[in-house]
Amino acid sequence: MDQRKRAKIQWLQDPSQSNMDILNNVRREVSRHFRNKKEAYLRAKIEELEINSKIQNIRDLYRSISDLKKGYQPRCNIVKDEKGDLVADSHSIVARWRNYFSQLFSVHGVKDFGQAEIHTAEPLVPEPGASEVKLAIDNLKSHKSPGIDQIPAELIKEGGRTIYLEIHRLITSVWKKEKLPEGWKESIIEPSHKKGDKTDCNNYRGISVLPTTYKILSSILLSRLIPYAKEIIGDHQCVFST
Repeated sequence: MDQRKRAKIQWLQDPSQSNMDILNNVRREVSRHFRNKKEAYLRAKIEELEINSKIQNIRDLYRSISDLKKGYQPRCNIVKDEKGDLVADSHSIVARWRNYFSQLFSVHGVKDFGQAEIHTAEPLVPEPGASEVKLAIDNLKSHKSPGIDQIPAELIKEGGRTIYLEIHRLITSVWKKEKLPEGWKESIIEPSHKKGDKTDCNNYRGISVLPTTYKILSSILLSRLIPYAKEIIGDHQCVFST
């Protein structure tokens, strides 16, 4: 892509026959490159279908069929910067995504709202029990990308009693200290294309992939908050309680 861009710029600056020939040659090379990648993609998908069919991996088999129906989708390895110019080198692309999501997630002009006075029957919230931790682990969704801890949910589930007791000790420690581990404060943001120009960052939404161990604690907190949320949220806001 960089070579084609340079050849085009060179031809625009000097529209001679030799520069036109160079640009056409580069275009043919790029077309041949993507054609070869498409053929390799199709061969790999067919082999993947055969393997999943033999081992009766139904989930991945249907996913492969769906991908095959969509056809070859070349990855977009270029993005537009703030000025609308295309950037292709990896460092500039990472910097562009970093700036885009930093601006997107920055909160400006947030008004201070008065806290609602809420009376509860239990002023002291007990620390999570081992059964709560085990239930949260059992409810973890499988086949999901792990966060910065690189621990898949399947590994924790297969760890049995030893693993969930260790995680219970960790969560109990966090609960008492009221301080999250530094690794739990970070997430991996994956851009997910919505529609339109794939080189425009504004056409993407960010999906935050959280550490799996943090998901366990957040699941426990959610289950604890749901009863109070039902009391606070009125019927006119029922969409938020679903």
